[in-house]
Amino acid sequence: MATRLVLAELAELYRAAGGGEVSIESVGGVDAARRVQAGEGFDIVVLAADAIDKLIAAGAVATGSRADLVTSAVAVGVRRGAPRPAIDTEEALRNAARAAKSIGYSTGPSGTALLKLFERWGIADELKRRLVQAPAGVPVGALIARGDAELGFQQLSELMHEEGIELLGTLPPGTQIVTTFSAGLCTASQQPEAAAALVAFMQSPAAAEAKRRQGMAPA
Repeated sequence: MATRLVLAELAELYRAAGGGEVSIESVGGVDAARRVQAGEGFDIVVLAADAIDKLIAAGAVATGSRADLVTSAVAVGVRRGAPRPAIDTEEALRNAARAAKSIGYSTGPSGTALLKLFERWGIADELKRRLVQAPAGVPVGALIARGDAELGFQQLSELMHEEGIELLGTLPPGTQIVTTFSAGLCTASQQPEAAAALVAFMQSPAAAEAKRRQGMAPA
């Protein structure tokens, strides 16, 4: 879901450049990987780089086809109008997490990395009962906006467009969580040449500005 908006914009740019029609289905990463591995007839899958590698190992994505598209940083948000704790240093972020009554996080790689950060700080047990995991496909921003999470962590690309929340910024030095999202050519594809052309466009300099507009950086 972190790449939903950037892929939609890239698909539109591809059409405008004469590349043809592109249909995108955005679902949670776990669901996407499961469906690709089950052999559904997708041409391309975009997931975290390590998930693409697992699909290659399973034979669901073509060997050698992984193409890194963007790097995406995790950001922190609070409900609009709520107090804005400092998160500009590692100590400040740790204090903000310990002070929060509830903490929202995702099912994706950023959520896994966040839990590891809490473990490194030695506060995982302290925070355990205050953690609220967003269901697959549900943005953490939605939990923040309706008050289910006082503090929320998710990809900047997802939080930046959510209504009813305010961004505190990305994680400070020493705590950054950055995910590389990659495309892979599905072995079930019936049009591998067209799929490869689309991936090449998504990696090209023509795609860079769209990636930045959506809170990501070209990989």
